[in-house]
Amino acid sequence: MPDASAHCERPLAVRCGAFGDMVLLTALIRVLHARFHSPVDIVTSGPWSEPLLRGQPGVGDIWSVRSRKTPYWLSLDQQRLVRRLRARGVGPTWYCDGSDAARPLLARAGIAEEFIVDVKDHPLLPGEHATGQWRRFAQILPAALATQATPTTVESRDAGLAAVTPGCYLQVGEAQRVDLEGWLRDRDLAAAPLILVQIGNKRTMRRGLRRLAVNHKYWPNERWAEVLRQVRLLNPDHAIVLLGTGPEYALNQEVAALANIARLYNAADDLPISRLVALLARGAGLITVDSGPAHAAAAVGCPLVVLFGKALPSLYRPWGTAGADVKVLCGEVGGQPDMLGIEAHSVIKAWSHLKLRGDVHRPMRTAWGD
Repeated sequence: MPDASAHCERPLAVRCGAFGDMVLLTALIRVLHARFHSPVDIVTSGPWSEPLLRGQPGVGDIWSVRSRKTPYWLSLDQQRLVRRLRARGVGPTWYCDGSDAARPLLARAGIAEEFIVDVKDHPLLPGEHATGQWRRFAQILPAALATQATPTTVESRDAGLAAVTPGCYLQVGEAQRVDLEGWLRDRDLAAAPLILVQIGNKRTMRRGLRRLAVNHKYWPNERWAEVLRQVRLLNPDHAIVLLGTGPEYALNQEVAALANIARLYNAADDLPISRLVALLARGAGLITVDSGPAHAAAAVGCPLVVLFGKALPSLYRPWGTAGADVKVLCGEVGGQPDMLGIEAHSVIKAWSHLKLRGDVHRPMRTAWGD
């Protein structure tokens, strides 16, 4: 067990979430960083968290586990995490998971309950956005610190909060920009204004079936193809880049074949997280399903049209500190929220009114007369 005298002043945040969840978490990280004047260490899972958060303002050490459900004695990465947390020392901890799967790891590391603030004890308020919840949650002190707090320390911790703009924020580093520019040059895209399109999502290719009931973010290929054709008419000078991960490459190819337009590029086979974020920061605008890239786009100031299915836009609408234009579309089928209720002409209409980065977009009439 760790030495009870070992103490760490740096805040620790535990969040084992998807790509979009980790982008949203930047709202909490930035507040904790401002209040404690110290980097925030992160415990997480998934291959996206480290390349997404490494080097971001306010982020300290990042420790990742592959699975929180594997028995501890079988999991070398869980054991490694516990050793590192013990060496780090006990300190204020914000537990941001709805599941208790990672709580035993904190207990093994000797982090007592009085040092932990658990999000389940501070549920979402009516109408509250996810970033608003994280901002509020970051201002709640663990019991161990609350009992030690004095008016002076409270005032000191709150002093920097007003300077933290609400919403998500991602910073693109110089190395990311250099990598992206080389990547664009190799594809003869360095001088082109870019329109980005995210068709798939993490469930798109699960078990090879896109129409499964579990995939609430599926939108038909034919509608995507129609959107791409209309975007090409609206923006003749732009290159259109299809985003995604490796498994989404084939899906993008299917849609590209249906659209049959010029200067359409499928980049799903060559977009690591750091390059994707830099590309979003470079793009004129994005059309996407509700997804991690949607939140990342808002976090770097990329204007976007986002299609929602069953998720609540009031909770998960992309919201970045730069205040980029965001158009949210929702549909219904049988009286229930459903992305399949969104028609292609609605997407085109929203796109035609989106304020693109650089003001290079000039709305035109579409085939539907909008």
